[in-house]
Amino acid sequence: MASRGVASYNEPDSTVPSKKEMPTAFVRGFRELLTEALNSVDPTSGKKLRSCIGVYAFYDYDGEPIYVGQTRESFGIRIGRHLTGQRSDTLAYRILDPFEVAELELYPLEFLRADPDTKAEVDAVEYSVYVRAIENSKYRAILNEKIPPVSEPVDLPAHARFNLIPPAMREDREHPDVRIARRADTLSRVAAVAHERGEVSAGLRRVIVIQAVRLADLAAARLAYAEGRNRPDPAAIDVTALVGSVMAEFHDSDGDG
Repeated sequence: MASRGVASYNEPDSTVPSKKEMPTAFVRGFRELLTEALNSVDPTSGKKLRSCIGVYAFYDYDGEPIYVGQTRESFGIRIGRHLTGQRSDTLAYRILDPFEVAELELYPLEFLRADPDTKAEVDAVEYSVYVRAIENSKYRAILNEKIPPVSEPVDLPAHARFNLIPPAMREDREHPDVRIARRADTLSRVAAVAHERGEVSAGLRRVIVIQAVRLADLAAARLAYAEGRNRPDPAAIDVTALVGSVMAEFHDSDGDG
């Protein structure tokens, strides 16, 4: 019997769907919320955030910081590469699962664009946001392959935080079993990159450890729930003992970061 579902193929008299109709309802909803966030206006410059340079941070369904980055192109281009399937090193190396990103935080620095010291000033904000993310992480580590350049702490500029998960779909997407499966798949993929390429950065190998810790914590919490026990303390895993300091890059003996 032929399928009559929404995604049925080769139905008689069917019209060619638009590209926007092809993604799942979740992906469409996610992208609509992302577009809405990027179309918000930076009160300092008066520009839409999508056109601004600055620093950004991603958070998971628990509000746990998972990644910090910067862009001197624009948020629209850089965030699009991360979250809408366009190529970026973070995606190419399978470091970040865009479906694990539930919230987006943007620190627009458009007022620095014409400044001759733009790079140094953006670096300083990025490192300050990174340090705050580490301090607020229950693992004291996030999924950055490259730790931002160490800079003197600066006062953070005005910023905005946006939800990216359609409310009606949040319960299904944040279910622990869904997240455990996706997190395990992400870990497998990034480990495969290290295996297949062989010569990868120490930062990528650090990410494998941190992702494994995140997976172990979530799986242990699910087991505890099934057995009626309290969730284990994430501090039961000493991430610093596993990966060393995450506050500055460790330099190899040949001088490469």
